[in-house]
Amino acid sequence: MLFSNMVLIPKCKSRVILFLWLLGIIALLNGSAVEARIRRYKWEVKYEYKSPDCLQKLVITINGGTPGPTITAQQNDTIIVELTNGLLTENVAIHWHGIRQIGTPWFDGTEGVTQCPILPGTTFKYQFVVDRAGTYLYHAHYGMQREAGLYGSIIVGLPDGKSEPFTYDYDRNIILNDWYHKSTYEQAAGLSAIPFQWVKEPQSLLIHGRGKFNCSTLTTPSLDAGICNATNPDCEPFRLIAVPGKTYRLRISSLTALSALSFQIEGHNMTVVEADGHYVEPFVVQNLFLYSGETYSVLVKADQDPTRNYWITSNIVGRSAPNTPPGLGVFVYYPNHPRRSPPTTPPPPPLWNNTDPRLAQSHAIKARQGYIHTPPSRSDRVIVFLNTQNTINGNVRWSVNNVSFALPHTPYLIALKENLTHVFDQTPPPDGYDFQNYDIRIVQENTNATSSNGVYRLNFNSTVDIILQNANSMSPDTSETHPWHLHGHDFWVLGYGEGKFDVFNDPKKYNLVNPIMKNTVPVHPYGWTALRFRADNPGAWAFHCHIESHFYMGMGVVFAEGIDKVGKLPSSVMGCGETQGLYRP
Repeated sequence: MLFSNMVLIPKCKSRVILFLWLLGIIALLNGSAVEARIRRYKWEVKYEYKSPDCLQKLVITINGGTPGPTITAQQNDTIIVELTNGLLTENVAIHWHGIRQIGTPWFDGTEGVTQCPILPGTTFKYQFVVDRAGTYLYHAHYGMQREAGLYGSIIVGLPDGKSEPFTYDYDRNIILNDWYHKSTYEQAAGLSAIPFQWVKEPQSLLIHGRGKFNCSTLTTPSLDAGICNATNPDCEPFRLIAVPGKTYRLRISSLTALSALSFQIEGHNMTVVEADGHYVEPFVVQNLFLYSGETYSVLVKADQDPTRNYWITSNIVGRSAPNTPPGLGVFVYYPNHPRRSPPTTPPPPPLWNNTDPRLAQSHAIKARQGYIHTPPSRSDRVIVFLNTQNTINGNVRWSVNNVSFALPHTPYLIALKENLTHVFDQTPPPDGYDFQNYDIRIVQENTNATSSNGVYRLNFNSTVDIILQNANSMSPDTSETHPWHLHGHDFWVLGYGEGKFDVFNDPKKYNLVNPIMKNTVPVHPYGWTALRFRADNPGAWAFHCHIESHFYMGMGVVFAEGIDKVGKLPSSVMGCGETQGLYRP
């Protein structure tokens, strides 16, 4: 039927026209004539009263909801988001987590690094290409707003005619989070106070925006009765309807403010097949461990007793959090009633302080055969980042190589592009620490650090190794898990190790055969993680711990590369610091 219209071409037309027409048909059959689409979204960000865990508080919503709308697209589509800031008294910025922003570094959405914040009452247009299929995220990147509910998913499919190396019947999306009752302002004030006031453990765990706080534990129940209601539909458990015998692709992401999590579906195995947009050599888990900023796809087959429903649970690992209840959802076998509770108690969580299974999962994640991107065999530069807790003039801070990060008033991308050398420290931060004499397992006698807003300047197209080295905090026998996220790039995960990284011997153990590529990776307690990436994306890019309070307290750096190759900056990203008056809406 495709060629039936050939008879409609008048004989008087040139054979050249017929030839060109046939070429077009052939191109269409080959898929090369399919153009990428433009996906347009109009969002209004504002505060609304919500009760995601049954306790009512102000939550940042997008078009009235949290999590926000899921962006769905195909590889190479252009995403346009017109964002109106309706917060009235707060600025905002949104980072497109995992999207590399090739050619559009100014739309990475990182306030202070790539753009000035979006002012109240104004509309800002983000426009970028999603150049690789996979599971990604978006979230606030201004202050600590992410944990106030401003987040959502980005699902990018393959182009038409392309297929993935695994099959499934249905595709579902789940975001895991932890939830605090104090506002981000209260938390930030405590983190900056003398004496220091820690945010403590979260009050709840949310599964796709829904959790369950025990209202009876409130210290002033008579006063709080009106704001904590266990029957509020906002905190009905998340339910996933499953048809018996069908296989589900669950895109599971973590955007916790603090917590590392385990995730499980009672009685069901999960096969890990994707991580941060890259195919994984499949392996089976009962508990999936996730760190803030990570995304995974797992395959789950509804192959258990279909006459009952099953628990979906998330639990905190890596920290003792006895007062934080587990996140609970229900895996509902159709046609069972969705509100029918499972007949069992929720499955027990893994031991919170057992690092062995978490390390085992990290080691198990390899690139899938047939989808391996081989890393460069060697690097041009090695930077070792020692993660420590410190003090600066009485304030508790997190630091990298004894330097705590502070954002300048003029975003780095603008300052570097316009050669505004006076707006941030031109002294480069250190590439390492005294690894021979530093004992990572003790509280240091001198915890003092310095503060800097200097940047790491990377030679364009060079290969860079990053060694993340964990150490003891200022509390005895305490080393925390830190998930590190790199903007603008994916990196190869070359290896993990326990103890202090040996710069002479540990590189000999790197996996250069089938390392997974990711954009977020944990460094485990008293351990190290080795990464390699190509500095091939012109721009200024944040690299930081994805724990909200840790980045707020200085646990991050900025890389600058190929600035001379960055195109003309849109005036919409300006308007703060040295760029006041340059903003043109």
